[in-house]
Amino acid sequence: MEEKPEAKTGPAPPNYRLKFTLSGHTKPISAVKFSPDGRWLATASADDTIRIFDAHTGEFYAKLTGHKQGISDCAWSHDSTLICSASDDTTIRIWNVKHPSTSRVFKGHTDHVYSVHFHPVSPLIVSGSFDETIKIWDVHTGKCRKTLPGHSDPVSSVCFNRDGTVIVSGSYDGLIRLWDTDSGQCLRTIVNDDTAPVAYVKFSPNGKYILAATLDDTLRLWSYSTGKCIKTFKGHANRKFCVFCTFCVNGGKYVVSGSEDHKVYIWNLQNRTVAQTLEGHKDVVVSVACHPTRPLIASCGLDMTVRVWADETDE
Repeated sequence: MEEKPEAKTGPAPPNYRLKFTLSGHTKPISAVKFSPDGRWLATASADDTIRIFDAHTGEFYAKLTGHKQGISDCAWSHDSTLICSASDDTTIRIWNVKHPSTSRVFKGHTDHVYSVHFHPVSPLIVSGSFDETIKIWDVHTGKCRKTLPGHSDPVSSVCFNRDGTVIVSGSYDGLIRLWDTDSGQCLRTIVNDDTAPVAYVKFSPNGKYILAATLDDTLRLWSYSTGKCIKTFKGHANRKFCVFCTFCVNGGKYVVSGSEDHKVYIWNLQNRTVAQTLEGHKDVVVSVACHPTRPLIASCGLDMTVRVWADETDE
């Protein structure tokens, strides 16, 4: 008598539940970022400020002020000691988390700065702007090292790869471009068939893939080596806002995104199905972030709140 093959049981689906809600901003929140050491959660807002919270308790730590207009993005340095910000006032600022009352100002863009990212090793920042350029900055001197004029519409998103040798940029012109950090040369251009505006781009943790959000309700996973689209993720709503997306690798491999239908979407990375949706926000969810070591997701958006969700699958 033949033995029946054992039923294949994949990993349990995620079971994220609301852990706490953070408030304090007086206008929509544009970005939320966990620090690389997992200790802090930073939020950037149209109210011209950044707020820092304890990532595990939600306790308020500091408010960073100085920008004259709203902030579209913020980023942490690899050692979790510095935060940089991208503002509509055309400047970038850097704060030391231990001394949050003062900041340094980087000037050079001629229109809203929309995206910033710290180099994972060296003291460099990359920024993308509505002036259609990408700039690479020296953190120590505040000087612009290079300007990359590779797009014909606003640059919505920029990101270094895992070792900082390559920059990916996305633009409203529908193009995703890959740049050599040292030379500033364009290595490759990735074009969607329908050239929908690119709202957000992010390298995968291993650097082999690029996750891109476009304003046609679609996330696409592109191969860095071939420039080909290998997976698409659908179900969320994204036609108007630059909604952030990210990878979640704690407790399973997922792709996470905000959505204009007020939800957070979590897809199974392998089979592209929606594994869970998180409901609670009262307006568009603009930004999401995943904790570096724990199964925590932070989300924020137009309702001026930050929600932190914990996966209770293993509890």
